[in-house]
Formats: sequence, structure tokens, C-alpha cells
Amino acid sequence: MPPPLLGPEAKRQLIVGGLLLGGCTVLSTSTPTPPPPTIVIEEPAEPIEYGQFRQDTLFDLLTAEIAGQRNRFDIALDNYLHQARETRDPGVTERAMRVAEFLGAEDSALDMAQLLVELDSKNPEALRSAAIHLARTGRHERAMDMMQRALDLHGETHFDFLALAAAESDEPTRDALLESLTQMLQRHPDNTQLVFAKALLLQQAGRANEALQLLEKHPGTNDAPSAILLHSRLTATEDPKRAEQILYRGLESFPADTRLRLLLARMLVTSGDYRAASTQYAKLVQDNPEDPDLRLSLGLIYTELGDTAAAVEQLQQALLLNPENNTARYHLGNAQLADSQPDAAMQTWQSIDSGNELLTSRLQISQLLVEQGRLDTLSEMLKQDREEYPQHALTFYQIEIEALAAQPELAMQRTNAALNAYPLESGLLYTRAMLHEQLGNPAGLEEDLGAILEREPDNAMALNALGYTLADRNERLDEALSLLQHAAELEPNDPAVRDSLGWVHYRLGNLDRAEQLLRDAFNNFPDQEVAAHLGEVLWRQGNKREARKVWKKGLEQAPDSQLIPATRERLEAE
Repeated sequence: MPPPLLGPEAKRQLIVGGLLLGGCTVLSTSTPTPPPPTIVIEEPAEPIEYGQFRQDTLFDLLTAEIAGQRNRFDIALDNYLHQARETRDPGVTERAMRVAEFLGAEDSALDMAQLLVELDSKNPEALRSAAIHLARTGRHERAMDMMQRALDLHGETHFDFLALAAAESDEPTRDALLESLTQMLQRHPDNTQLVFAKALLLQQAGRANEALQLLEKHPGTNDAPSAILLHSRLTATEDPKRAEQILYRGLESFPADTRLRLLLARMLVTSGDYRAASTQYAKLVQDNPEDPDLRLSLGLIYTELGDTAAAVEQLQQALLLNPENNTARYHLGNAQLADSQPDAAMQTWQSIDSGNELLTSRLQISQLLVEQGRLDTLSEMLKQDREEYPQHALTFYQIEIEALAAQPELAMQRTNAALNAYPLESGLLYTRAMLHEQLGNPAGLEEDLGAILEREPDNAMALNALGYTLADRNERLDEALSLLQHAAELEPNDPAVRDSLGWVHYRLGNLDRAEQLLRDAFNNFPDQEVAAHLGEVLWRQGNKREARKVWKKGLEQAPDSQLIPATRERLEAE
């Protein structure tokens, strides 16, 4: 609530003497930073000079005062706006502007600010207020003109606000403002607001190097937090460590500035310095204990550091502050699991009932239940989820099938159940085809992939799978080549497709073409299977030394690979 519109003595004089709010024009509002804060109506810092008003004016102003006392600021604003226009009194006009600002009535606030300038065009404070309100409504060039007039009158200015308000404006407007700032800087080369404003607009215009050079040419600009933030961001691209140092120095001057500390904390996270980042986030949480997002960030950092107990504490606090935050709930489960609390983790994840975290939490629970051997619990849980969240039923089937990947018989049972509910779902058919391969049923694999291609002849994944299967079995190679060439037309840069195409060329005896395709696949995707294939082709070409190098590199990527040793042993035994 704003303070009283009039002090007790002013009200007494209004009633007994017919005097109210004379020509006082002191504008004491501090500069807002976008988005602008609510402006509280303040009593003038200087004594009010009262003027004489007619009886109807006195009645309107008294009504406005009473309305303000009763929180009817809409009535207060209407009366003040009316009387400001009627009386053209600076004090009434200023009061009308303050009430409009308090209520967020930007158009009315601008009208009153411009009226103040009209009443006294040499008043720098009136010019500054008008400039700010013009900028808020997108009239950037007029705002710049007003602020320049305030500067020429040696009044307080806020070019930093104008630049922030205009930063996302269109290119012609931005270019015009840059020209104005350049001209003003020639007359006022040490004005740090002008330096910051120009640097910000240069950055927005894609001229980051010029912006950085301008700030470093005027080191005094770093006396303001906004300029420090800009300087650090501009430096971070080329020299992240120096950007961090700029922020550290800024915090020495402005230790309570949340923006500086938050940017530093984020930069430290980006650079992987989680310990230093935790120090900054801990200070932010200390200063802003009711901010759930800061606690979430600190909890995630503690998780990265392995301090799971501290992570659990911060994430629980984040949830207390914002019980609907499923992101915090999901990560709390992760932290509890890392803290050797699997039951607590599952309970936390099961409490998630919406958003992306609903599905990821069920995947986590499924994997945990499989590790614990609680397959019946897994089946029952996902059955209930399918009933409660029917829009995700297919995904819940897929989660269960993926969790059972190491047990192909059970996975096949769940896939068949899913296909009973979704008989035309290509993804399920593809999954069942791969399970057929695991279970040694090539006819089933070919039948399911053929069913997909019958409905979706351009399904590159099915084309690749069927073509590779035929090539690997060294069967119907012409058909395999046709399938894989079609897949390559659809996905020319897919390493898996290029590996399959290289393999069928190897089977056909086209060793040079096979080598070319497999090298390309291996360079983009150094998978152990691609390594086995490329090594075999090189071996057949007589390049055994390079074949061994390829296999060695493949084993570095997949030390547990059985395919590479088996391939090497087979070829060496021949």
C-alpha cells in the first residue's frame, strides 16, 4: 500500500484554508531497470508550496485523498488526472504521475510526465521522468531526446535505462540511438551511462568486439553493476577466466548484487568448477532463503560434488518452498538414490504426477526395480500408471520393455501385450524384431520388419535393420543392397546406415567401396561393431597392421566388446 497521498498538515489546510499541493516539482523516483519495479508514491522531500484552487478542485482533491486512504486508487487517479489537466499545477501533476506509476497505468503516467515538461521545459527531473516513460512505451528516439535535454541541463540522467529498454528494438531505431549516443559522447566523453548505453546497443547490433573495446577504453564504467555484467558477458566468449575475474572484482564493490553473483555462479558451473560455484550459490541462498530455484541449483551442484546429504537437504527445501516443482522432485530422487536411500528415491519419484518428469521418473523406478529383481512390482506399477495416465500408456509399455532388455523372453511377453493394445505401432514392431534376433528367430525378425515396410516403405530404420540382417547372414545380397541404398538415400549421413552399406559391399566382394564407407562410418561413430567390420575389410585387403590399430581403438571405446576379439581370432585362425 502507498503512504498517504497527503500529510496531516496538508489535509488540515485543505479543509480549513482551501490550499493544496502547490508548485512542488521534485521527482524523487530512482531509476527503474527493466522490467520496471512498482513505484511507491512518496511524499515530496521539500516543503510543499500550496496554491489557491476553486471549490470544485478542492472537492476533487479531497475525494482523491479519501479514496486513496480507502485503497480506491482508481478513483484517486481519475480525480488527480482530471485536476492536473484542469489546473496545470506542477504539484498536482506530479502527484497524478506518481499514482499512475503506482497503479501501472503507463499511458497516464506518460501523459503526466509530458505535461510536467510542458509546464517547465527546463526542469531536468521532469525531462528524466518523461524520458523513462517514453522508453517504457517504445518511443525510444523521443526518450533519448528528453534524456539528452536533461543531461544538457546537468540533471540526473539514466541512459542505462534507455539502452536496456531499447536493446531489443528494430535495427533502424537502434542505429539512430547509437548515432545520438555517439554525438553525446563527443560532448561528454566521461559520462559512464553514455558509455554503457552505447556498448549495450553495440552488443545487440552484433558488434560485440566494438562494445568490448568501448568498455575497456572507459574502465570507470565498471563502477555500475549493469556495466560489469555486460563487460563480463562480452569477455566470456574469448576468455572465460577473465570474465570470472571481472565479476569477482565487481562483487568486491557490490557484494549484495544478486545479478553479479548469479552470473558468476553460472559461469563457474559452465567451466566445471563446481566447488567454487557451490560457494557462490550458497551465498545466494543465504541472502535469498525463500528462492526455490536457487536451492534447486545448489542441490544439483552438491550432487555433482558427491555431497549427497547436502544435496538432499537443499532439494527438500526447494520442494517445501515450491511443492509443485517436479524438476526439484525428480532430482531429489536422484540425490536420495546417490545417498543410498533407494526406497526414499522411489517414493519421491512415484509422487511425480505430471510433466516430462513423470516419464523419466518411471524409467528410473523401472531400472531400480529390475536391479532389485522386483519384476512383479514393476509390472503392477506400470499397469496402474497406464490406467491413471492413459495418454502415456504406450510410453509406459516401452519403458517396461526397455527395463527388461537383459531378459529378452520377458521383454517379448511385454512387447506382445503392448502390440495387442497398439497393433499398428511401428516402434513396437521394430522392438519385437530386435528381440526376435536376440532370441535366434530370424524369420520373426524378417516378418516384423517386412510388416513395417509394407505400411512405411520409407522407414529408414527398418530398411537398414532388414538390409543389414540379410547382409550379416550373407543371404539375398542383391535385395540387401537395394534396401540399404534406399536407406542411404533417406539418411545419407547416418553412420549406422553407412556401416550396413559398407558391410553388404564387403559381402559382395567390393572391398574398396566397403573400406570407403566403413572408414567414413568409423570416423563419425567409432562403435565397436563398425571397428570390427572395418578391421575385417582391412585384413582381407592385406592391411593387417592397420586392422589391428582399428580394433585397438574400438576396444578403447568398448573394453567389454566380444565382437572385436571374436573377429580377430577368427581371421587369425584362417
